[in-house]
Amino acid sequence: MSDAALASTTFPDGAGRGRYAARRRRDIMATGFAYAATLFGLGWLVLILGSLLWNGVSGLSLSVFTEMTPPPAAAGGLLNPIVGSLIMTVLALVIGTPIGMLAGTYMAEYGRYERLSGTVRFINDILLSAPSIVIGLFIYEVVVAPMGHFSALAGGVALAVLVIPVVVRTTEDMLVLVPNALREAAASIGLPRSLTITRICYRAARAGMMTGVLLAIARISGETAPLLFTSLNNQFWNASLNAPTASLPVVIFLFALSPYKEWQSLAWTGALILTLTVLGLSIAARALLGSKRDG
Repeated sequence: MSDAALASTTFPDGAGRGRYAARRRRDIMATGFAYAATLFGLGWLVLILGSLLWNGVSGLSLSVFTEMTPPPAAAGGLLNPIVGSLIMTVLALVIGTPIGMLAGTYMAEYGRYERLSGTVRFINDILLSAPSIVIGLFIYEVVVAPMGHFSALAGGVALAVLVIPVVVRTTEDMLVLVPNALREAAASIGLPRSLTITRICYRAARAGMMTGVLLAIARISGETAPLLFTSLNNQFWNASLNAPTASLPVVIFLFALSPYKEWQSLAWTGALILTLTVLGLSIAARALLGSKRDG
C-alpha cells in the first residue's frame, strides 16, 4: 500500500492526511541526515586508514621486528619499543586486573546496594573519562619523583590506573547479569558465598570479563601522554623495570615530529602495527561477547 493510500485510509479528513505527510517528510529528512553523518564519518575513517596503510605497509620488513631504534638519518627497527610496550602492558595487567576484578566483584556480589558501592561507581566513572595525561602527572608525583628517575615500573603503574576502571565496569556488569537462580542453587547445597562466586559466577561471566580485559589492553595500547611522564624513552635495549624504557606510542610520537625520513617511515610503520593490534583486540573482544550472548 502506498503512503498516500495509507494516509487516506488512516486519516479520512484532510487535516489528518496533512499531519501525516508532514511527519513523513520530517522522518525522511532525519533519516537522510543520519545517513549523511554516517557517510561523513566513515569517509574520514577510510581516508585515515588508507593513508596509514599507504605509508605504513611500505616500511614493513623483518628488520622492524629485529633491530633497535636507529640514530638520526640511519635505518633501524622498532624491537626495543615493541618489547617495552609489551613489558609495561603486562605489568599494567598484573597490577590492574586483580584490583578491578575484586572491586567489581564487591559491587556486584557483596555491596550491590551499599552506599560505598555508589561512591566507588562514581569514582570509577570519573577515572573512565579522566584525561590520561592527568593520570601520568599523578603517577609522576607519587612514583617518579620519589624514585628520582623514570622507569618502566612507573609506566606500568600509570597504565594500570587506566586498566582498573575498565575492568571494574565490565566485571560488575557481567556478574550482575548472572541469574540469581545459580546463586540460590549453590546456597541450597551449602556452598559458601566465596566458592559460589569463584566456581559459579566467575565461570558464567568468564567471557564477558575476558572481554573487559581485552578492551582495557586496547585502551592502553596507544597511550602516549602517561608514558612521557613515567617511562620516558630509551633508544637502546633495556629489560630492567627500574630504568627509562622505550614504548611504541612514545617512539611514534617522537619519530613523527622528527625531520628525518627514516624516522618518519618508522613512525608510520609503528602506527600501522599499533592500529592492527588494537583492531585485533577489538575483534577478539566482540567475538568473545558474541559467543557469550549466543551461549
